[in-house]
Amino acid sequence: MQSMTSKKTPTETMVGDRKRRGALAMALAFVTIAALATSRAQGVDSAAAAAPDEPLSLQADLTARTLHLRLGRDVAESYPVAIGTQSKPTPTGNFKIRKIVWNPAWVPPDEEWAKNKKAQPPGAKANPMKLVKIFFREPDYYIHGTSETESLGERASHGCLRMDPDDAYRVARYIMEHGGAPRDENWFWRVLHFRSESKTVHLGNPIPITISH
Repeated sequence: MQSMTSKKTPTETMVGDRKRRGALAMALAFVTIAALATSRAQGVDSAAAAAPDEPLSLQADLTARTLHLRLGRDVAESYPVAIGTQSKPTPTGNFKIRKIVWNPAWVPPDEEWAKNKKAQPPGAKANPMKLVKIFFREPDYYIHGTSETESLGERASHGCLRMDPDDAYRVARYIMEHGGAPRDENWFWRVLHFRSESKTVHLGNPIPITISH
């Protein structure tokens, strides 16, 4: 008995072609979205990609209340910061960033303003350090995130430089990459998802920071 082979009509063929083209377009769209997400997660910066060998330095302009990241002589990124009050000024001078603490705990200092404050564990909602502390003059002065983002651009801190938490995260990763202490995405995923775990990073190549008016 002779077998019968069904043939597709022109309409069925066109529909099949459209479905294949649609599936291909959707796959390409997913690849593009995934690539963009990875790029943002890694904090990729065009200036850093263009000049990977340029040395990184930070400059805090207290008058402008701005933190600049420089690659060589060029400004790669700039961020608004809050600086110390007149009674608790941010120290000026040339310093080196040697240590970063992720998910830091907070212990109230032995000062009048902190008399009724309670210690906060890593990741606690009331922890004023938020995600990261970037030390520039240990043990008392560092860059850190803040929930009081409305204070950025003002004299509001007790001497430290406050940033938007997302900006502090980006800056800390940037410093680690250029400071000889890079980490992979799994490491940062754990930092973000296990907030009760503190992690201290020591830089093999300390990053200079200049703070001036």
